[in-house]
Amino acid sequence: MEPAVTAANREAVEAWDGVLFERFGRFRHIILPGLGAHGERALELHPPQPGERVLDIGCGFGDTARQIAGMVQPGGEVVGVDASPRFIDAARAEADEAGVAGVRFAVADVEAGGLEGEFDRAFSRFGTMFFANPVRALRNVRESLVPGGELCMVVWRQKPDNPWLYETERAVEQFLDRREDSEEPTCGPGPFSMANADTTSGILVSAGYEDILLARCDTQMLIGRDLQEAIDYTMALGPGAEIIRLAGEHAERIRPKLVEAVRGALAPFERPDGVRGQMSTWIVSARAPDAGERPR
Repeated sequence: MEPAVTAANREAVEAWDGVLFERFGRFRHIILPGLGAHGERALELHPPQPGERVLDIGCGFGDTARQIAGMVQPGGEVVGVDASPRFIDAARAEADEAGVAGVRFAVADVEAGGLEGEFDRAFSRFGTMFFANPVRALRNVRESLVPGGELCMVVWRQKPDNPWLYETERAVEQFLDRREDSEEPTCGPGPFSMANADTTSGILVSAGYEDILLARCDTQMLIGRDLQEAIDYTMALGPGAEIIRLAGEHAERIRPKLVEAVRGALAPFERPDGVRGQMSTWIVSARAPDAGERPR
């Protein structure tokens, strides 16, 4: 039986299980260390405890799920979920190869519900920004938590606070508009859908959470070992890359112009040890109400 996927998320799942999976694999050596630093900080601020059962939302390749599995031993368990079957296949294979205990993976659209059992906490590193209906999705997560259980998620802050992404997008927009009629699948609301603190707090309040806190986290992210790799990466993934992808053949015809524009945008971030840009996120925490206080 195929896992349930809401109609509104089908296009995003197609994108994540297709071209985005392939591009994440190509640039994994850049993505995981950069994003991982923010996941590490979130786990320092909100550490899972031995014996706990943890839900990892949008687990991707499963690297964070494997890390958390080590933190909740002995006696704990991590369930990593992702709407992309290809990411889940990769996560299972890597966990099996590493011989990690206490972790398993499942294909699931969190917005469709059906999360099994009860969890002491839920964690997500950049996995909650793509739901068509984030209130519904996060309400499902809250209903899967034990009374008083904690949600911790890492989300991007605003584009100008991540200038290498912002400047790349502006460079691309000199030549291309975002096409709304493209036949290419989009990734949903996009990585910056929770960048505004008030918006994210409002989503969590509507989903029934309490004790909502947002902590800013800033690092320097390596976006390329040299300028050409940084150009290749930001033209494959990110807001500028999405505009290019949706433009299709027209973007390919003018690719040399796009490359030079992106080169100019990224040149100020070049350092002797590679191309580095500020990466800024929110580490968001919230709590499910205690027993007797739970909203419907």
